[in-house]
Amino acid sequence: MTTTPPPATGGSAGPPDTAAGKIPQQSSTQQTGRSRAYTNWIERVCREDAGARSALRSGLRKDLDSVQRMHRLVAPWLPEPCSAEVERAYYTVAAMIAAQPCSASAPPAPTTADPVRPDEQKPSPSTRWRRTSLGTAFATAVTEGPGREKEMRAGTAESRLNLLTRQSVNGLHRHLPASVGYLRSLGVEVDWAQLLDDISLWRRRSGRISRTWLQDFYRLRDKAAAQRADDADEKELSADPAVAPASS
Repeated sequence: MTTTPPPATGGSAGPPDTAAGKIPQQSSTQQTGRSRAYTNWIERVCREDAGARSALRSGLRKDLDSVQRMHRLVAPWLPEPCSAEVERAYYTVAAMIAAQPCSASAPPAPTTADPVRPDEQKPSPSTRWRRTSLGTAFATAVTEGPGREKEMRAGTAESRLNLLTRQSVNGLHRHLPASVGYLRSLGVEVDWAQLLDDISLWRRRSGRISRTWLQDFYRLRDKAAAQRADDADEKELSADPAVAPASS
């Protein structure tokens, strides 16, 4: 069982060790850095500690008064002060990460787009990562689906995404696990840090977040469709002897 003492809050000593690595020191860093460090650490814990993964997964679709097994893992990460919406988002995202298929939780290849490691407090100011919305994930499920063993139809993706954008905070927490679980079962990556920030702000900024999700979905989907059409035209032209270049 992984023990998770509270992160260090001051002094020169480093953060305490756990069975799955060090928990970053928590301070008033940018929300983006905190979210990335938190979700990276949750993913790592789920890979390395089956007991912790089970504890986190047990909180899926449950209210915060019914997730006693999660507190030792999630509570040390909560920002202070912490609103009810932010607190709930931290628990929901941790449960969704733990509930994804075991085969989907393999460690990603290191890239400059995701520089934060679980033993870091925040990324270097000179380093940036590319954050992607849930709309991008749904579009990816459609555009990269054909030819794979499993795929998501465009109509299904559009319906699920539109359903999510119309939800209240309670509705979002109720419907999100099924949609995210579907994406992960197809092998589609989800930007957990971005999703955590979006859920945390849903009550105040659901309109803007919904707009971003839908714009990203339609932009990527239509771009992929246009590229497929261009590729088909090029293939057709290359196969047409009437337009083949004359031999010298």
